[in-house]
Amino acid sequence: MEPTDSDDNRIRPAAGQVDRPLAPALSEDEQILSRMGYKQELSRHMTGFSNFAISLSIICILAGGITSFQYGFCGAGGASIGLGWPLVCLFSMVVALSMAQIASAFPTAGGLYHWASILGGKGWGWATAWCNLVGLIAEVAAVDAGAYLFLHGAFPWPTGQHADALQNGIMAVIVLSQAWLNHRGIRLTSRLTDFCGYLILVTAAVLAVAMFWYAEHLDWSRLITFTNYSGLPANDPVLPHSNSLLWVFALGFLLPGFTITGFDASAHTAEETRNAAVNAPRGIIRSVAVSGIFGWVMLAAVVLAIPDMNQAAKEGNNVFYFIMNTVLPKPLGILLYICIGAAQYLCSLAAVTSASRMMYAFARDGGLPGSFWLRQVSPVFKTPAAAVWTCALLALGLMFWVNYSAIAACCTIFIYISYVLPIFAGFLAYGRTWHKMGPWQMGRWYRPLAIISALGCVGLIVIGVQPPNQIAVYILGGTGVLMFLVWVGCERKRFRGPPQMTGF
Repeated sequence: MEPTDSDDNRIRPAAGQVDRPLAPALSEDEQILSRMGYKQELSRHMTGFSNFAISLSIICILAGGITSFQYGFCGAGGASIGLGWPLVCLFSMVVALSMAQIASAFPTAGGLYHWASILGGKGWGWATAWCNLVGLIAEVAAVDAGAYLFLHGAFPWPTGQHADALQNGIMAVIVLSQAWLNHRGIRLTSRLTDFCGYLILVTAAVLAVAMFWYAEHLDWSRLITFTNYSGLPANDPVLPHSNSLLWVFALGFLLPGFTITGFDASAHTAEETRNAAVNAPRGIIRSVAVSGIFGWVMLAAVVLAIPDMNQAAKEGNNVFYFIMNTVLPKPLGILLYICIGAAQYLCSLAAVTSASRMMYAFARDGGLPGSFWLRQVSPVFKTPAAAVWTCALLALGLMFWVNYSAIAACCTIFIYISYVLPIFAGFLAYGRTWHKMGPWQMGRWYRPLAIISALGCVGLIVIGVQPPNQIAVYILGGTGVLMFLVWVGCERKRFRGPPQMTGF
């Protein structure tokens, strides 16, 4: 194998040269990475639990599940939680299972980009990389913007003529502090995301138990009862009025759709995870399963504890605070607010980790403007420092210019497109150019699940661009047109793709 030079950290075999046996000193993880054409640069210290915890932290049912609660509840009422949440989580599990098989075969940072390139070609990989990167940066922005709105709703502070400056300043402190922590190394980040995993599960359990305990009565039929709450409140409706109960039920899918995203983090941190071919796919699947179950129980408890469903719907965007302040004792409510806010902060911290690894991996192959700088690894902390700060600053800019619900919709759409592109490429390549699987695989079930993933993604796109998120149509369409023009105009000839372009 040809050694890496200072300008290109990819390992490419010389023309006509036969691959030499790998050095005995390389670990199994490093051997797999070497076969993909890269050397180990990042610090590989994450355990299987840490790999699971980072995806669990980014999914964070205490972030999207709470800050987007109104989009589900103010659609079809209790049925949006009781029936809509598990339905969308089932779709997310299908996507996770499909991704897990590919992650096991190709465990590398920027996983989705490499999967799509290997299975579908460099153009397919280039499109996947851009969709995933845009989606991950939007996810950082959405979670942090949601965290600001949550804290402002939980602990209202006076607003005046300098309200916008105060908001922008607080959001800047949140995002830049997350970048600083990420810069300091994966050991620190993984410890915080490990803690976040426990914090999410414990807080969700306490919130659910508290809601059950303090509920005036428990009407279980609420969870399967469809009530059209669209158009409420009249002065500022969460969802535009519609006479179609089925349609408003579908619009409520944005709640679980936005929440159950980000589980690709287990793939993006594969080069920092020990035994990644096994632990990365497990992290993907377990994070979706645990988040789906805990989120369902938590949100069902919140719905069951509501004293008056119609009054709650009239609260609109403040519905969650209305429920908390009405049902729970104030000291317990404050404690839960603090824990939820902390979990949201750590959720976005993990999202910066995932986005920066995606940016680093794409820049490593020359796919981004300024790639030489963006692929640099800190010699002290072994982190892609330039990518960390760039992702944080781009997310901050997005928070300044686009409202929360539109960011959440764009995040969901772009991320799921980036999930489905390599999955569908795998569907086409399976048994043809893709023969060698990893230790985790589904066998003949892969192809039908890949079809379900693609069809479900189309449905999610349709839902995600509906009012009040119609701006997502222009963002999605504009990005798509720009990507096409850039690819045809220059990148098709310039971009080389990853060094390994076969399923070895």
